[in-house]
Amino acid sequence: MVSTEVQQIRQLATLTVTVITDNYYDALRPDTALGKRYRSVPGACIHAEHGLSYFVQTTTDRGETGRLLFDFGVSADGVMNNMYLLGIDFDRIGAFGLSHGHFDHWNAFIEMLKRNRTLIPQGTPFYVGRDAFAHRYARRPDGDVQDLGFLNREEIENLGILEIMEITGPTEVIPGAYLTGRIERATTYEQAPATFLIERKGRQEQDLFEGEQAIAFVVRGKGLVVLSGCAHTGIINTVKRARKMTGVDRIYAIIGGFHLVNAVPEMIEATVADIKAMAPQYVVPMHCTGFEAMTRFRDEMPEQFLLNTVGTTYTFAA
Repeated sequence: MVSTEVQQIRQLATLTVTVITDNYYDALRPDTALGKRYRSVPGACIHAEHGLSYFVQTTTDRGETGRLLFDFGVSADGVMNNMYLLGIDFDRIGAFGLSHGHFDHWNAFIEMLKRNRTLIPQGTPFYVGRDAFAHRYARRPDGDVQDLGFLNREEIENLGILEIMEITGPTEVIPGAYLTGRIERATTYEQAPATFLIERKGRQEQDLFEGEQAIAFVVRGKGLVVLSGCAHTGIINTVKRARKMTGVDRIYAIIGGFHLVNAVPEMIEATVADIKAMAPQYVVPMHCTGFEAMTRFRDEMPEQFLLNTVGTTYTFAA
């Protein structure tokens, strides 16, 4: 087990986050001040899916650099196609990390490892939180329970490539990139839905996502950047956790899945209001945020809202 309390945050001179896969692609949308979009060319088609994967690059004030693949999407063919088009090679990756154990974040992973095992240095760390390898299920509106599968730890270990690092607290995974550790539920309205289940000792019980991870960065002179997978623990709770662990209140950007898809309007409105009160310079909801919530962010925060498209690289510089 690895648990590292943050003593002194390494601030970043530059941070880039490339969205390898997400739910939406549009070849005609213009770039933004923060993000450079991938442009389709004849014979090269980027892949969008209900999944999420990021390539993160950091450079600290002292010139230390790091590269992280965070979450891995659903389709190995699709994700690897996108990595090829975006110029992301496996031998450039210094660490791997997983936000949580739902298949739309890990399904492509083992196949990607198998196809690229000769490129990945032996002992490369793979950071996970509690329950990353647990079997998960979802209860549907008609009462049926869908099997969501599980990431097979034994299969990863048998490949002999990665060193699995299970974290419990804030942990620096590459220079200036900090996994949050356990995210406390501080708000009254961001509670775990009863629809998600986890298997423990052969029994299904409500999944509280106690091991879910996000990543916090501090860009010198700009503030805190929070990168979320799905935010099943709540995006407000996630940002509060990032603020607490870094000691930085100023929010530069909040990026990722906010898990407001199919949420009741009251929860969407409360979340939008709370993020608006945090006054981030940018808000980039994606993946599981849901159309209704995205449009509310666009309406309430038109200057801060950015619509993500697959293949976009966001650059944060001091």
